[in-house]
Amino acid sequence: MQLLDPKHPFFAKIWVRWLCTVLAFGWACVEFYNGAPVWAFVFAAAGAYLAWVLLIRR
Repeated sequence: MQLLDPKHPFFAKIWVRWLCTVLAFGWACVEFYNGAPVWAFVFAAAGAYLAWVLLIRR
């Protein structure tokens, strides 16, 4: 099952793909800093998925 379509026109620009990935990892850091490790793990997993789909596999 595909959760994200990397061929969508929104992700055509490289800076948009990087920004989506960095924002997810950045929010994971914010959650970890605020003492919510479960949410930090969720956003880190989302960032890893975004990195895999938008940066590595594309």
